[in-house]
Amino acid sequence: MGEVSKDSLQRILLQLECHFTWMLLKEDITPQELEERITNQIEFLPSKSKIQNYNLLAYVNHLNGKKEATLESLQKAEEAVQIEHPEEIEKASLVTWGNYAWVYYHMGQLGKAQEYIKKVECICKQNGSAFPYKMELPHIYCEKGWALLKFGASYYEKAKESFAKALEEEPQNPEFNAGYAITLYRMEDYYGKKSSAEGSSLEPLRRAASLNPDDPFVVPVFAVKLVEVGEAEDGEKYIKEALEKNPDIPYVLRYAAKFYRKRGDVIKSLELLKKALGLTPNSSFLHHQVGLCYRTQFLEKRKAKCQDREKMKELIGCCIFHFQKAVEHKPKFVYAYLDLASMYGEAKRLQEAEETFQKVFAMTKLPCEDKQELHFSYGRYQQFQKNSESEAVKHYLAGLKMEKESFPRDKCKAALKKLIERKINKSLGDAKSFGILGYIHQLNGERRQAIECYERALEMDPDNEEYLSALWALRLSLQS
Repeated sequence: MGEVSKDSLQRILLQLECHFTWMLLKEDITPQELEERITNQIEFLPSKSKIQNYNLLAYVNHLNGKKEATLESLQKAEEAVQIEHPEEIEKASLVTWGNYAWVYYHMGQLGKAQEYIKKVECICKQNGSAFPYKMELPHIYCEKGWALLKFGASYYEKAKESFAKALEEEPQNPEFNAGYAITLYRMEDYYGKKSSAEGSSLEPLRRAASLNPDDPFVVPVFAVKLVEVGEAEDGEKYIKEALEKNPDIPYVLRYAAKFYRKRGDVIKSLELLKKALGLTPNSSFLHHQVGLCYRTQFLEKRKAKCQDREKMKELIGCCIFHFQKAVEHKPKFVYAYLDLASMYGEAKRLQEAEETFQKVFAMTKLPCEDKQELHFSYGRYQQFQKNSESEAVKHYLAGLKMEKESFPRDKCKAALKKLIERKINKSLGDAKSFGILGYIHQLNGERRQAIECYERALEMDPDNEEYLSALWALRLSLQS
């Protein structure tokens, strides 16, 4: 490979398999927060591949504009290759070399960029790759999967695909199974699916845990899944064993805390979370989980009609403090913002609640599920804190009309139906109320009830084109 033009170099760089070509966008993360998370993983999870972590850290350092730290991380990735894969150093170095090429390109050192491209090209040629500048290797699919997972929910589907490709090549590989199962669990957690039905993460997690019985990452996640599907006793065996083996690893502590919170033992959960925070004090995830525990205590006491106002005020304050810390360390943490705004509402700090909600409304590129959750949370705030049913209806309906099936959309539908039915039962239903109820019945496949509602709506608003169109379509569907 002789001297090439800058345009030709760019075309070659785009063919490499590395973090710079995996579409990992800076706008989807908080680089400083992710850098700290990776550093914590290197420190506290020695069993995890340091090659992967240092490669990813190099990329995040690059996003943060830290040139020296980027090169230092890549050098550490190279050193890790010698330890983790001494028998296949070249193949295990392909992602690192690709990253080096991109880094030197961005630094304007095109000759050095070409050197690393040449290394990649030689290995591809020696191994008979179908591509001049990349090889389709399961460990690269795996590394890509972990990187995608770190960049958040909008990358989960691609992460799942990457781990699935790795498993096609090596179905018994413990790490590939762990990555695939954890990705499925994260997707379920994000989309609000907790079942043990076919296609759920339960069996992949069971398989991954059996292949990785000492893994401090996958075993606690499996335990949490077990409690979610009603197998708490089995789950506790795994959690206790994980805590005995790894009492000072934040990842074990945080999932153990999640396990006990879901089991109803908030005191135990808080104890574990505070221990984990002592090890990683800037973890937005941990602060959010602590806030959720205090919120659980607050809601339980409110349900029990607790008269201790000072205690209630203290719990609200604790929630707000930890949710604030969560968004401080991770400014794009949508759910922490919504929880913070809701607790400001409970504290009657309505201006701060409104400002916090508006920060989320101002966020760009929110996934559909996050927008639906935002409309649901803001609708509840309008309904119960501002006593504005009209605004609540507006936002529940906005979440519902985003057609992607999701748990937040189901919550919008349920809240809207309850509010509208109560209004109608109080004889306060207008045409709009019956039109909305008709729409909900239509979404549920309840055609006859939908027709009745649209007919009632048209009695009150006979020229409404939307209701006429919906009624016509429903009547035709009954004839087919």
